[in-house]
Amino acid sequence: MVAKTTLNAKNLESLGAQRLAELLIEISTGSAAHKRRLRMELAGNHGGAEVAREVRKRLASIARARTVIEWHKVKPINADLETQRSAIVTVVAADDPKEAFDLIWQFLAVADSICRRSNSSDSAFIETFHQACADAGVIASSAGIGIDVLADRVFTALQDNDHGQYDPLIAEMVPALGKDGLERLKSLLVQWSNEPEEKPADAHREILGWSGNGPIYKDELYANQRQLTARIALQEIADAQNDVDAFIAQQPEATLRAPTVAAEIADRLLLAGRAEEAWEILDAADHRGSFELPFEWQRARVEALEALGRGEEAQAYRWQCFEQSLNGEHLRAFLRRLADFDDIEAEEKAFAFAHGFPDVHRALGFFLTWPAPAEAAKLISNRQAELDGDLYELMTPAAEMLREKYPLAATLLLRAMIGFALDYGRSSRYRHAARHLAECASLAPHIGDFGSARPHDAYVVELKRQHGNKHGFWRLLR
Repeated sequence: MVAKTTLNAKNLESLGAQRLAELLIEISTGSAAHKRRLRMELAGNHGGAEVAREVRKRLASIARARTVIEWHKVKPINADLETQRSAIVTVVAADDPKEAFDLIWQFLAVADSICRRSNSSDSAFIETFHQACADAGVIASSAGIGIDVLADRVFTALQDNDHGQYDPLIAEMVPALGKDGLERLKSLLVQWSNEPEEKPADAHREILGWSGNGPIYKDELYANQRQLTARIALQEIADAQNDVDAFIAQQPEATLRAPTVAAEIADRLLLAGRAEEAWEILDAADHRGSFELPFEWQRARVEALEALGRGEEAQAYRWQCFEQSLNGEHLRAFLRRLADFDDIEAEEKAFAFAHGFPDVHRALGFFLTWPAPAEAAKLISNRQAELDGDLYELMTPAAEMLREKYPLAATLLLRAMIGFALDYGRSSRYRHAARHLAECASLAPHIGDFGSARPHDAYVVELKRQHGNKHGFWRLLR
C-alpha cells in the first residue's frame, strides 16, 4: 500500500480545499512564476476571455522588458513562455479561435525581444517559437481566417525573421493558406523582392564594417538580406506547390553548380519522375576544391542511377563511396541490395577494408557507429601507436562504450588521452587525465592479457619516470 504521506493527488485531496489553498499561497510567496500560474488557473475558471486577458497582459510585459537574459534565466523564462503558449492553444482556442489567432501572433512577436536580450544560446526559445508557428497554422484553420489576411500576416512576419523564429511558418501555414493563399503570398514576396533599392547619397550611407572589398554599407546589407529572405520563402512555396521548376528558378546561377544545391534540385526532379534531368544537374556540379563530395550529392547520384535503371552502376558507386569515406550509410544501402548470405561476406570485406584505412580515427568512428565493438577493439590493439589522444571527443565515448566487454581497448584509449595531456603539458586537461588514470586502475583487474601493452603498475612507473615533474597532475591523484 502507498503510504498516506506519499505526495500524490489522492493524498493531497485529504487536506481539504481550504488547507490546500493556504499551502498554495504560502508556496507561491516570493515566486512570480508560481503566482502567474495560479492566476492563470483562476482565470480559467471564468472562461477563455479571462485567460486571454491574462495572456495578453503577460505578453505585453515580456515584450517591454529590457534586462539581459543570462544563461541561468533561460529555463524559467522559457517555462513562462510555454505557459502562455499552452493557455492560448488549450483554453483560448477552444473558446474563441479568432482571439487565439491574434494572441498567437502576439506571442510570436515577442521572439524579437527575447532573442535580442538573450545572453546565451537561444535554441530553447527558438524551439518554443517554432512550436508556436505550428500552433498558428492549426488555429488559423479552425478560426476560418481569410486567406488575404493570413497571407499578409505571414508576409509581414517573414520580413522580421532575424532570429529564425519564423523559419517553419510557411510550411505550417500551407493547409490554412490553400492554393489561393499561397499564390497571394507568392505575389507579395515577388513584389517585395523587385522593389527598387533606395540608395542614399554616399555622404549619408551608414558603414557597418569592412571587408577585403571595402566598406560594408547598411543599405546593401539590407538589400541582400531582403533578396535572400524572399528567395528562400519562394523556394518553400514552390515545394508546397510541388513546382520543381519554380524551385530551380529561385536558385542564383552562381549556385546551381554547387554540389549541395545540385543534390537538392535532383531530389525534387527525381520525385517528379524526371530522372534524366536530375542526372544532368548532378553531372554538371562543380567538384573542384572538394576534398570529399557531400553525402547528399552522392546519395542523389545513386538514386538517379537507380531511377535510370542502372542498378549495377549504383551498387558499384555505393561501394566506391564507402571506400572513400567509410560512411556506414553507403555500406548499409549496398548490403540491403545483396542476396541472402552475400551481405555477410560483403560486410566482412568492408570490415577488412576499414582495418587498413589510412585514417585510424575515421575507421574507429565507423566501427563504433556501425556498431561493431569487437572490430573497434581489434583496430585499437593493432594500431594503438596511431591513436591521437587530442581527439577526446572520439576517445572518451569510445572508451565508455568498450570498457565493459573490451577493457584493454578502453584502457589504450584512456592512455592515449593521458599521454597527450602530459606529453604536451596541457595542464587544463590534467584533471581529466587523472580521472582517466583512475579508470585505467579500475579496469586493470579485468584484463587477463595486456599483450604488447604494459600492465597497469608498469605503465604508472613509466609515467612517473617520464612525467614525474608534472606536479600539478600527480597532486590530483592523492
